[in-house]
Amino acid sequence: MATVDLAFLSATGMAAALRARQVSAVELLDLHLARIDRFNPSVNAIVIEDREGARRRAAAADAALARGEAPGPLHGVPITVKEAFDVEGLPTTWGDPALRDNIAARTAPSVRSLLDAGAVLIGKTNVPYLLSDWQTFNAIHGTTRNPWDPGATPGGSSGGAAAALAVGMSALELGSDIGASIRNPAHYCGVFGHKPSFGIVPQAGHGIPIARTPLDVLVCGPLARSAEDLALAMDLLAAPEAQDVSGWQVRLPRPAQTRLSDFRVGVLLGSPVCAVDDAVVACLENAISAIAAAGARVDRTARLEWDLAAFHDTYLRVLRGATGALLPEADYAALEQDVVALGSQDGSYRARVARAATQSHRAWFQASEERQRIRDAFARLFETVDVLLCPVAASAAFPHDQDRPRWARTITVNGRQEDYNDQLFWAGIASLPNLPATVVPAGRTPAGLPVGLQIVGPYLQDHRTIAFGRLVSEVIGGFVPPPGYA
Repeated sequence: MATVDLAFLSATGMAAALRARQVSAVELLDLHLARIDRFNPSVNAIVIEDREGARRRAAAADAALARGEAPGPLHGVPITVKEAFDVEGLPTTWGDPALRDNIAARTAPSVRSLLDAGAVLIGKTNVPYLLSDWQTFNAIHGTTRNPWDPGATPGGSSGGAAAALAVGMSALELGSDIGASIRNPAHYCGVFGHKPSFGIVPQAGHGIPIARTPLDVLVCGPLARSAEDLALAMDLLAAPEAQDVSGWQVRLPRPAQTRLSDFRVGVLLGSPVCAVDDAVVACLENAISAIAAAGARVDRTARLEWDLAAFHDTYLRVLRGATGALLPEADYAALEQDVVALGSQDGSYRARVARAATQSHRAWFQASEERQRIRDAFARLFETVDVLLCPVAASAAFPHDQDRPRWARTITVNGRQEDYNDQLFWAGIASLPNLPATVVPAGRTPAGLPVGLQIVGPYLQDHRTIAFGRLVSEVIGGFVPPPGYA
């Protein structure tokens, strides 16, 4: 097998090649390290490496195979993880210079699950400051670039993760998502990503050192180059937090549907909150046409029984209420000042974030009650459809924009400048109601940039959305390497 073809195999494909002795773990690691040496200087996706540790693990994997020991499902497969996850002996900074010297004392349970399955950890991938952007840059590790267009963002906050996968420098990634931080980079970089149902993958070891409480809305989950890899990763990752292991288990149901013709499919491609670029919608419509032609029952009349603008407002209140607790004191104090300066009638994103991040517990509880009613509305929707198809973001990857604060940024949608932050609506569609969402490649714009399809399903039906994504990929094609990297 050609080395380039081997580099772009799925993780499950690499594991099979290792078991068949078509390649050794050391050879596979060397291939990935050579690609890192060649491509990472320009992409800047992998920012922390542990080559010595990876070589030890690869050699041990080969020795175990030689002894005839039963391999784990990721035995010898090279992976990377998002910088925000603790790995013993490596720094965890969240892109914050104040945490530059924070060295992890232990490995996060979710990372340990992948290592226990035999994975060979190469290193960690880049993130934005405090994981709070759809661009990936920080004062410690610099800017990660999109391999499809170096002038464009790879997404965030798992931007380094998606770029590393797209370039063939890693076979599997572990990311996290609270505002599309897995889904958005998968969409921008043309790879697969899965945002799990809330609460089924441990958060321990993914957090700023000051925070030990699991963060509301946040989930940890995989990015990959195939839906099969997402399914395998979820089987490994789904587990209770460490303090619950003695009495709790996580057993995700398998989907009853096995063919596209078994699925009832809802569609939501537009919203009064966030405009979506026509080039993105065209890709998604082409994918939906192929899905329908394969026998899926597409229902464009199925609707969530909720005002979408009110839905988005509730998401912002819950989301920023959660993330506000993690802000450094100076950042939080600045938001308190914004609340006073901007006033209660200001409807801008900046003002809404400031109010949400500093809201009272009573206000947060009221928003959380609203969320529960929204979850009930989604449950009613999923009595009529099996999955809901949506965009991931307002556009394909957009140019780097690092000079303006987030609240002041705009992006181009259908030739107009739209608020950068409106895209949070498409993140909230699964995040607010705690639902699983899988992103699969769905074509490219006329400019050649990838577009992802977001597949949302009922709570805990993670394997349903992943299985649907696998079936979709079979009819519209899956991962394609960006030009210049194959």
